[in-house]
This record gives sequence, C-alpha cells and structure tokens, in this order.
Amino acid sequence: MKRALFSLAISAMLLSACSGGIIPNGVQTAPSAATTAPPDRAAQPIPSTPEATLPPAAQTGDGTTAATLGLVRGPEIGSLKVDARQARLAMDSFRTSCPGLVRRDDNSGLTQGSEWIPACDAVKTWTGDAISFFAMHMDAVQVGDGRAFATGYFEPEIAGCRTRQPGCEVPVYRRPTDLIDVDLGLFSEELKGKSIRGKVNGTKLVQYDDRAAIEGGSLAGRGLEIAYAADVVDFFFLQIQGSGRLKLPDGGVMRIGYESQNGRGYTGIGRLMKDRGLITDGSMQGIVAYLRANPEEGRKIMQENKSFVFFRELAGAGPLGAMCYPVVGEASAAVDPKFIPLGAPLWLSMDRAEPNGIWIAQDTGGAIKGANRVDTFWGAGDRARAIAGGMSARGAALVFLPKAAVARLIP
Repeated sequence: MKRALFSLAISAMLLSACSGGIIPNGVQTAPSAATTAPPDRAAQPIPSTPEATLPPAAQTGDGTTAATLGLVRGPEIGSLKVDARQARLAMDSFRTSCPGLVRRDDNSGLTQGSEWIPACDAVKTWTGDAISFFAMHMDAVQVGDGRAFATGYFEPEIAGCRTRQPGCEVPVYRRPTDLIDVDLGLFSEELKGKSIRGKVNGTKLVQYDDRAAIEGGSLAGRGLEIAYAADVVDFFFLQIQGSGRLKLPDGGVMRIGYESQNGRGYTGIGRLMKDRGLITDGSMQGIVAYLRANPEEGRKIMQENKSFVFFRELAGAGPLGAMCYPVVGEASAAVDPKFIPLGAPLWLSMDRAEPNGIWIAQDTGGAIKGANRVDTFWGAGDRARAIAGGMSARGAALVFLPKAAVARLIP
C-alpha cells in the first residue's frame, strides 16, 4: 500500500508501498491537560530544552548517505533521557520490524542485515526494561551535525458513506485501470530507481488527470467509487494523510488506505497560502480554518495541489509503514532511509517535550528528506490530531546501531 501522510507543519509526504492495514489503537493514552485540545485546534506545545549536538565528523564522501556524511559516536544509550513507557512502545515496534530489518538492504550504508541479528534474537525473549535492552545491544551515533527537525502525522476519521446520498457526495476512488507505472530504470541505467505514472493517449504516454480534472468529473461513470466522503476539505487532508477512517451513518467504520496516486507532483498548500499572505498560522488547523471560511477560493487553492490519491478498503493489521509493518502511535516515525536505516531506533531531544524519546524508523515520505529529518506518528483520535497538527520541533537526533556496526564504522 503506497500512502501519502501529512507532515503537519506545512510539509507533506508520499510514502512507500504496502498492502492492507488497520489503525493501531493499542497505544492510546489518557490525555493530560497539557496535551488535550479540541479536534480543530493544535495542542499547546510543552517547552523543552534539547541536548546539545556533538561536533560533526569530517564528511567522507558526497554526503548523499549517512555513511558518506560522517558519523560521531554518541553518548552511552543508558545515559539518555527517555520515558520508560514510550521506550517500551519503541522496543515493541523494533521487535515487529526485525524480520525485515535483518534481510533488507540498508540504503544509508551504515549496517548489514546480519549485524542486527543479535539484537533481534535477544528482543524476542527480553523481559527487562527497554532502555537496558537498547544499551546492551546498540550504540548511539550522530549522523552529520545531528541537528534534527521533527513534524507529526496521524490517521484521521471523517464522515463518509458507502453509497452516495445527500450530504455525502465526495467520491473516494480506487485506482483507475488506465493508470500506468513506468520503471525508468528499464530504459536507462542513469534512471535506475526512478519511476513515473501516467496514461496512454494514442501512441504517447501522457500525464494522468490532475486534481481539478478528477474533481470536475473526469473519472465519473467508470464504477471506481469505493465510498463517499461528506466534506471535501476533510477528504483533502485524509488524502494527504494517505489512510484513515470513514465514520458511516450507521455508526460503523470503513477503513481506507493508499492504493496509488496520479503521478502529479505534490504542492503544499500551507506554504503557498503563507507566501500569499492568506494565513499566518501554518498548522493544519490554521489552514483548515481559512479553507472553511473561504470555500470557493479554498477549493481552487486545494486544486493547486495536483496530486490525487486513490484508495482501497482495508482489513487486517495496520496502517502499514514502508517496511510493510504496522506503524504505532508514539513509537513509529518516517525518515529518509538514506540517512537512517529502516527499522533502526532513533532518539530525539527537541525544543518541545512531546516528541522526545526513542522512535523506530518504520516509514518514509516524499517530503521527509535529509539527515535527521523525522516525521513522528501519533495514532488516531482528537489527541493525535491536536499534537500532530501543530508539531514542528528542532533539536538533536541520534541513531542506534548494532555494536558490531559502530565498531566497524568508527574504529
């Protein structure tokens, strides 16, 4: 299932493919007064003083991966400030990721699958506290200058219905049969790893319909509707999130997740609106408030994001991250796999307290690029929406790697 998830401090991301998924709800916690907020308001940030980063190592290559950007050995993991409950969630997610972690290629250049085996074997039967587990089997390293930027995402629930009815008329489409994926690497070594989407028009491959065309009815009458949403703004943001829940009129829930996308580039409307002086609050809540107050202009603004997401109905465990394992609120994060190995733990110390602690790199995103860029997942519900919707934090990041890998990389 390929999903697009929203980096809710203006950015957005398109995530890699997996199938299936239901929202994780085992990690919801009782909200505190400091983090509770109405659904359309961001949570008030809890200030925190981040730990200082370490002097960076000399760059050893072109800087396009963690291995060539340079590494510094970090402090002992046992000395890091962590919350025991959150660390336990992270350890559980690490355990879930282990089968893929030991066999996948690490595009960061930092680890080999076999180096993760001791930790993955140990976590199967570990009964002690989580921080002791990480400290026993891993060492912390700083990638580049260690300066981190963190945003947040969540899985929304919006009003919807399975069949079109008055007040519920925004189509939720499955992938059209004429949408074609092209692996450009089949045509040129220089384009290896790159792909495009489009459709055939006569003898030519052309761009697929953009958001304005699709909303104007270009796919109508083809039997592609799997459901309908009640509100165009809510559905717009669910598309950016890439998965979510439709609350049905009978009280039931239909879960939908990313199936594909039209191949058009993503335009973040938050930055666009700020650049035009339409808003000063770039949070999701600020953007939504303007769109609802100015519906006609708002629709045109949303259509400037030409990207359009197609969905499938989901059943089973999920939502699934880039490793095809369920992402878990307050434990999973999206990263750039060129700088943080997918499946690896990472530690954040930021200028707001909510994202501080250990996260597991289980997802990726088109807007999540570069060293120490992290998008934290907060689960579902009003609390998750409130925290993720205003998340924009800066501070320090460390990556946890197997001790054998660190000994090899930093003799």
